[in-house]
Amino acid sequence: MNPTRLRYPLLSMSATALAGAVAAGTAFAAPPEALLAAARQEGQLTVIALPHDWCGYGPMIADFQKKYGIKINELNPDAGSGDELEAIKANKGNKGPQAPDVIDVGLSFGPSAKAAGLLQPYKVATWKSIPDASKDAEGYWYGDYYGVLAFEVNADMIDKAPTDWSDLLKPEYKNAVSLAGDPRSANQAIQGVYAAGLSQTRGDPGKADQAGLKFFADLNKRGNFVPVIGKAASLAQGTTPIIVRWDYNALADRDTLKGNPKVQVIVPKTGVVAGVYVQAISAYAPHPNAAKLWMEYLYSDEGQIGWLNGYCHPMRYNELVGGKKVPQALLDKLPPAQSYKNAVFPTLQQQDATKETVTRHWDEVVGANVK
Repeated sequence: MNPTRLRYPLLSMSATALAGAVAAGTAFAAPPEALLAAARQEGQLTVIALPHDWCGYGPMIADFQKKYGIKINELNPDAGSGDELEAIKANKGNKGPQAPDVIDVGLSFGPSAKAAGLLQPYKVATWKSIPDASKDAEGYWYGDYYGVLAFEVNADMIDKAPTDWSDLLKPEYKNAVSLAGDPRSANQAIQGVYAAGLSQTRGDPGKADQAGLKFFADLNKRGNFVPVIGKAASLAQGTTPIIVRWDYNALADRDTLKGNPKVQVIVPKTGVVAGVYVQAISAYAPHPNAAKLWMEYLYSDEGQIGWLNGYCHPMRYNELVGGKKVPQALLDKLPPAQSYKNAVFPTLQQQDATKETVTRHWDEVVGANVK
């Protein structure tokens, strides 16, 4: 799954509300023997857009195959959400290896795929623990994990890391701040502008897009903004010592760089913007029982912690933490849990409006050619 894949959360929901919904969940039970037998009879599961270094999918795929003896056929790991839906459409009558059984897509793609008749419903054993605002009531799609926009900091170059968006305007961050994409086209960068604006407007989403543009205009005028797409390599080289990006990508970079340089990942105090993905089963899945078994695995304690190992916050996160099921060593690798309590999931309409404003007016307001 390419890190630049679009994330379009569907409904606005605070992390506090999400936590309350998740707390109502139930413990995972082993999949029914009939489902397990049917899945093993099919003998295979075809997935798409799941690179092994994204959200812990590598170890999870290996564990599922070993646990159930079902081979996983992996299609196009770098596909985007739109590509996944096209793969279903293109293989409606195909029962071969090019037809995906399951998809993992940005939240807005769940409703559109359902409307197009591309999905089949299925409710996992832990269905009640998935927040209502992040699932289709009939079971056609359901939220799996989320992340928030954070500051990825080269701590070898930055003595005092910023703790909030307003800090980025300080003189000590001259030639230091970048976005993880071009805000004229990349969703992650567009949401970074929105998050900055949300911080400036004290959480008023109606003015966040304009406020975000003004913020980056000020950042650019002060010489703090670096018009380079931030990546692990540019962070390590010192070209972009502070990058605004999804927390799970930043945390993965921290592991990849192995202390050279030392990396800090900080969730800002305000303007915490989150994005969520969803799971679904293809209406034309050649291996529908294996697909259901895969869903049961993903929403089990094992699967949820597997995503967390890849730094993606699973939908049952608070339930697992409350039940002391998350290893302390893993919790210690994550930003403090309270950092996420005020996270906001923008509505689809808010994201569309932000995209329109930022892509259209970035050049005239900010005047930085990001590349």
